[in-house]
Amino acid sequence: MNPSQPIRLLLVDDQTMFRDGLRLLLSSQPDFLIVGEAADGEEALSKAAALKPDVVLMDLRMPVLDGAAATRRMRCILPDCRVIVLTTFDEDAAVFDGLRAGAIGYLLKDAPTDKLYEAIRAAARGESFLQPSVAVKVVAEFARLSEQSPTWARELVEPLSPREGEILRLLATGATNKEIAARLVLAEGTVKNHVTNILAKLGVSDRTQAALRARELGLL
Repeated sequence: MNPSQPIRLLLVDDQTMFRDGLRLLLSSQPDFLIVGEAADGEEALSKAAALKPDVVLMDLRMPVLDGAAATRRMRCILPDCRVIVLTTFDEDAAVFDGLRAGAIGYLLKDAPTDKLYEAIRAAARGESFLQPSVAVKVVAEFARLSEQSPTWARELVEPLSPREGEILRLLATGATNKEIAARLVLAEGTVKNHVTNILAKLGVSDRTQAALRARELGLL
């Protein structure tokens, strides 16, 4: 997206009062623009197709079509649209349903306001953002997948370069491109190009899925 333009947001939640409060909160930020709201997954798909938001804040448990199913379909229809799960549920099943569906971020509704802002801005840049309690679950899942992954699955058609491996390991910790650039003494644009290559080689579309896939392949 154009950094000079505001981040276009679609709010999806079946609770009207929560959407009202969220709209009021996010409208205080000059780089956020609320372009629409939806009360269920089906309405979210319709609104997203018409409004082309940059980032969607998606509840999980809603009538008609739940958030995970809506996220999965939205990622197919609008691959450039980034979805952040914003929910009250942090059970393992809910977390991994949301992430496997293609969400780039996962936050609980009681997350600090500054973390919500940070997650939205990160998502708009194509970067993942996980609440710490959720990140712990993801790391545990990484370990489980690594133990179960057969050795024959741990190869890529095109292997990662040593530099890409370094960046992948930092990416998996949740580091942003800027943080990776500072750590490795690289230009941020160079890091962005490496991340694009890493995603392509792993056959995934975002950083969270890259970390999951890399752990599955035994690269982390």
